[in-house]
Amino acid sequence: MEQFGHSFFALLLHVLLFALLFHVLIILAKLAATKKPRLPPGPWQLPVIGSLHHLLLRGAGAGGLPAHRAIRDLSQRHGPLMLLRICERVAVVVSSAESAREIFKGRHGAAFEQRPSSPGIDELSRHGVGVIFAPYGDHWRLLRRIVMAELLGARRVEAFRRVREDEAARLVASLLPQALPGGGEPVVVDVGERLAEFITGVSVRAIFGDMVPHRRAAFLAVVKRAAHLSSLFDLRDLFPSSRLVRVMVPRGKAERHRQEMFRVMDDILGHHEERRRAAAGDGDGDGEQDMVDVLLRVQKEAGMRGELAQGVIRAVLNDLFGAAVDTATTTLQWAMAELMANPRVLKKVQLQIRQLMAGQAIVHEEALRNLGYLKAIIKETLRLHPPAALVPRVCLEDCKIQGYDLPQGTIILTNVWAISRDPKYWENPDMFIPERFEVDCALDYKGIDFEFTPFGTSRRICPGINFANANMEIALASLLYHFDWKLPIGVKPEKLDMTEVFGVTVRRKAELLLHPIPTFHI
Repeated sequence: MEQFGHSFFALLLHVLLFALLFHVLIILAKLAATKKPRLPPGPWQLPVIGSLHHLLLRGAGAGGLPAHRAIRDLSQRHGPLMLLRICERVAVVVSSAESAREIFKGRHGAAFEQRPSSPGIDELSRHGVGVIFAPYGDHWRLLRRIVMAELLGARRVEAFRRVREDEAARLVASLLPQALPGGGEPVVVDVGERLAEFITGVSVRAIFGDMVPHRRAAFLAVVKRAAHLSSLFDLRDLFPSSRLVRVMVPRGKAERHRQEMFRVMDDILGHHEERRRAAAGDGDGDGEQDMVDVLLRVQKEAGMRGELAQGVIRAVLNDLFGAAVDTATTTLQWAMAELMANPRVLKKVQLQIRQLMAGQAIVHEEALRNLGYLKAIIKETLRLHPPAALVPRVCLEDCKIQGYDLPQGTIILTNVWAISRDPKYWENPDMFIPERFEVDCALDYKGIDFEFTPFGTSRRICPGINFANANMEIALASLLYHFDWKLPIGVKPEKLDMTEVFGVTVRRKAELLLHPIPTFHI
């Protein structure tokens, strides 16, 4: 009986082992049959940090190659769709017009209309989300419709013509003491800083009005700082699931900025509300002068105190001002730098401007419509120096693009800078040749030509194109009409420092120091 018992348990053990083995084989067979996603190729990865070391070795963001250049170099090795794992984040870099067109204009287009967020951005927008970072949905559609129809439409941009002409005249006047220092030689001027002051002046008056409260200087500093904070990526961005990282990273800077921004914005909104009540009491119910007035009017007339709460209006105003100042200032600074580096182009555009405006005391915006070469210069500047070199989106659903699987949640990073300099689409892509836009004048930046999308594309394209373009045209025309320009002694055009600094926008690293020489037009 004892021997029989041992045999029975041995047989039972074999049966159980066989059943377990059979079950394991079934699981393995199912796993083998499950089709793994076919992800785009990419550089080899390390544990924990993924592909981060490839960017660090190329100096991206650390004094070496800017991020958009380092990523372009990697894409040239791995293809127009390239997988990058940066710690816990998964990104697919898009580096060709064909890939971008399939993503944003194909059948999955709506799946790529969301911008990624970050802990810093979430903190800044805790009390209201503006149009830039609002999740794709009904709230974003409402804000987009208000911005396009009420704030930045053609009629509204035209209404700010007087503001642009006033600020352009002020820009010219600010340069005269430096251009004519007591009859001596003209001094060196930081033209980049003067252009920033011009764009800031136009934007403040158009968005907040001519009568900004006494805290104007503090307000300008706060809103500029917002663009800097929203671009910062910390460990929480790279390790979003880590509780330890969330505890380690302090939140004080963003919190202090948010409270300061709220105080300044509340002062401005309160000032406008008082002015509107006073205007209504005087029988002048219109009183609509700036974008704040428009938002308050829309909030009241449409009964949108829920959708357009005070926090949302704050966020929209912050978005409008930050985008208006940063993008146009950066582009103007690059445009003047490229003109100084290319004397042939500078001479040609000045001749056209001065022939067209002969005898005029100041630059009038009406005449700018006929300055085709000036418009081509702005386009060529945007091609070589797109303000946002890397444009991020988030994939909202599983998609297949060019045979590759893009899982939901993947960050799509379009390298606009690389596409704008790809020799596949552009002859002599690294040269400043505005004539290319005179020959192909149909090529535009409205988001249809995917080899040239400096303002983005699809539904998330920048709504302020017309506003920015009007500001840039009159600023450049005024500087070129009223002044000749020379580089400092010893600086040759071909040696002008064109080093880039990567951030919210790709800015010039060096100051743009020039000699203004007034012409007979002043």
